[in-house]
Amino acid sequence: MKLLIVRHGDPDYSIDSLTEKGWKEAEFLAERLAKLPINAFYVSPLGRAKDTASLTLKKAGKIAEECLWLREFHLPIQRPDIPDRKTIAWDWLPQDWTANPDFFCHDRWYLPPVFAEAGAKGQYDWVAGGLDEVLSRHGYRRQGKLYRAESANNDTICFFCHFGVECVLLSHLLNISPMVLWHGLCAAPTSVTTVVTEERRAGIASFRVSSFGDVSHLYAHNEAPAFAGRYCECFQNEEERRD
Repeated sequence: MKLLIVRHGDPDYSIDSLTEKGWKEAEFLAERLAKLPINAFYVSPLGRAKDTASLTLKKAGKIAEECLWLREFHLPIQRPDIPDRKTIAWDWLPQDWTANPDFFCHDRWYLPPVFAEAGAKGQYDWVAGGLDEVLSRHGYRRQGKLYRAESANNDTICFFCHFGVECVLLSHLLNISPMVLWHGLCAAPTSVTTVVTEERRAGIASFRVSSFGDVSHLYAHNEAPAFAGRYCECFQNEEERRD
């Protein structure tokens, strides 16, 4: 089985939709995805993801199932260095989060007080449970850290969602701390991540990423990826955001 995890287009967060560039990106994405034999579509309930998906669904003549657990990962945290407001879980300075070895562990990242007090484990398990329920419908049932291929197949299913929750999905599939993925990866708007099953023994499946954050549909139209979600490559780059 093949999973396509798609981040929404360049966002206009003020209206939970897309910028003019985001709509153009979504059009190029639709050209790409509508040609593929995708068996099922799943979409976040948030506007920017639904709007991104709408062009692909229209072009392919398909409908998507809306899944609440595909919304952006909701975990406001009280970082110790920002006591006056809560922030998103994946916006830490590298020198802060890397100082705690728990954050690198798949089964310990949620134990530090900042995440324990926010209920990180429960929120993570809810998202993972939603993903596993969908995968079981398509023939793959979670057993420990692997999957039982109850009905092995070569189907393709597509998820339209958000960067934060995309990393949670990958964390669960690959058994990696989401903190490592949140801070070590960057998925440009409308990027496509492809994850495939490997069944080296009958009935036992694991998931492997064959490509992450692919934006070839943008390059095919000479469209540069949006900068959304990134920070400055060099501190002296004043035109790029630092915080």
